[in-house]
Amino acid sequence: MFSKITLIIGFLLLSTGAIYAQDKPEVTIGGALRFNYNLSTWKEGQKKRGGDFGYDVFRINAKAKYQGIKLNAEYRLYSESFGGGMLKQGWLAYDFDSKNEIQVGLTQVPFGITTYNSHNWFFSINYYIGLEDDHDMGVKFTHTDKKWNYTLAFFKNAEELRFGSNSDISDSRYSYDVASIDLDGDGVLDLRNKETNQVNGKLSYTIGNDSINHKIGASVQYGGLYNLDTQEMGSHYAAALHYELKYKRFGVKAQVSTYKKSPKNPNGQNNEIIAMTAYGAPYLVAAAGNTYTLGVQYTVPVKWGPVSSLQFYNDYGYLEKINADFKDSAMNVTGVLVSAGNVYTYFDIAAGKDQPWLGPVWKNALANGTANAKWEVRFNMNIGYYF
Repeated sequence: MFSKITLIIGFLLLSTGAIYAQDKPEVTIGGALRFNYNLSTWKEGQKKRGGDFGYDVFRINAKAKYQGIKLNAEYRLYSESFGGGMLKQGWLAYDFDSKNEIQVGLTQVPFGITTYNSHNWFFSINYYIGLEDDHDMGVKFTHTDKKWNYTLAFFKNAEELRFGSNSDISDSRYSYDVASIDLDGDGVLDLRNKETNQVNGKLSYTIGNDSINHKIGASVQYGGLYNLDTQEMGSHYAAALHYELKYKRFGVKAQVSTYKKSPKNPNGQNNEIIAMTAYGAPYLVAAAGNTYTLGVQYTVPVKWGPVSSLQFYNDYGYLEKINADFKDSAMNVTGVLVSAGNVYTYFDIAAGKDQPWLGPVWKNALANGTANAKWEVRFNMNIGYYF
């Protein structure tokens, strides 16, 4: 009898402890410190010095969970010339069950291949026109199971930092959004548009097993472009078909996208171009275009001291601009990701043609482009300790 009572009391204590553990807040803090070396063909002074090596970013990641509500946030500190401090993402979430979740806050836009449509440190050309790893303010519902995955989202706007009646978008942001720009250096901003009231839908289907699987999907988005000068609402849309293959240590990512932005600019301003911004510096982008991206990777496990794997990859991207007078843009990145404990190092040979981050032309590379543009190359090494 005594032993039975003891077992019952023990069971009750264990049950109470389990319930208490579930109610106890869970908090995880992580982050990364990264440094960057680069050597670029279009920078004569840098070539004479043999490249430059310096600070990239320090970031803090926070995750928490309490009574079914989750938190996920990432804050990044870049140098002042690259935009300074910025919130990459920050959202609250609730899991209805193991397959259905809702997120509210600054969350990733469900468009194209996510989390990344690329393998390298530079992402794909889609990132530079706001169609890869974009994060906006809104609410997102996601359903995930073994075969079908779908996401529906509404975004009120991009990251808003100023909240004024006529405030331009801040240039200090991680992902590219429609913004304003000073076209002629007179100190007055032009093409003053803001993203608003955007809806997104994404659907994918997975075929295969643990050894090999194919994921086929489609994405659409539509939203408004509010012009701060005319106070009129334009529009923008994008659509994509995407495919992913995973076979043992080999992987493929392929995507075809189309987009169009139709602003209601003041008379005299060019509706064929749009301003976009991130990292503290805006530039111009063709208002309509198609993109084609293809990335392949192969991972090799190794045992070289702390080095555990080498992931070799090549990512190619092409931006076809609808305006026949514009010059198309392209980029290709070949490299390897070296994993050694908590240290991850990207060695990239990044080539670009009319790509602002991979060439001498910044403002107009992704818009009008340049006649007789040639391929430029940047060797880049990014080393980061992640904790």
